[in-house]
Amino acid sequence: MPTIQNIVLVHGGFVDGSGWQGVHDDLARDGFRIRIVQNPTLSLDGDVAATRRVLDSLDGPAVLVGHSYGGVVISEAGTHPNVAALAYIAAFAPDKGESVSTLIADPPPGAPVPPILPPVNGFLQLDPDKFHGAFAADLPAQQAAFMADSQVPWGVDALGGAVTEPAWRHKPSWYLVATEDRMIPPPAQRAMAERAGSFVVEAIGSHAVYVSQPAAVADLIRQAAA
Repeated sequence: MPTIQNIVLVHGGFVDGSGWQGVHDDLARDGFRIRIVQNPTLSLDGDVAATRRVLDSLDGPAVLVGHSYGGVVISEAGTHPNVAALAYIAAFAPDKGESVSTLIADPPPGAPVPPILPPVNGFLQLDPDKFHGAFAADLPAQQAAFMADSQVPWGVDALGGAVTEPAWRHKPSWYLVATEDRMIPPPAQRAMAERAGSFVVEAIGSHAVYVSQPAAVADLIRQAAA
């Protein structure tokens, strides 16, 4: 049996925690105790506070898991004493002083550009007509359309939130690279994972790999728990 029984799942921008259901159900069958953080995605500080409230409630060590922008959240919140390991799922893994804004500021030539619409009243959304191809290309069109129509506006302040002390410098980490990701380029994912010293696996999947490939994601989390 793994030594860690608690799993805390942190979603990214434009979505909510319901996308974790497949991962949740897979891990629950093995008896893990799973909590899903519902980030307001208004600011990094607010999302870190929401995550730490969940961590405060645990009765033992946890694997803290983040997808996409959730990787920024777990990098900051993961210094919490109840966090024993980190798992990044196609996620940003910023160093001290870095944010989503700084990490995406200088994309490599030829990298796909996420179809983020101009901010409205301080919030961002993805172009719904381009959501399927950019975020969830390996999901059925109907499912991707629902995700596009149920987007959670992502606060510009959250993108600018900088990490003060990255937890991956102090805790062991695992990283799942989504090889067909068109939101965070796979080479950038590999570079962040290497910098963090993460144990790396790769899965053929879109940015929504946590929805399309829940078994692969759950397997990585099991490795971190063991």
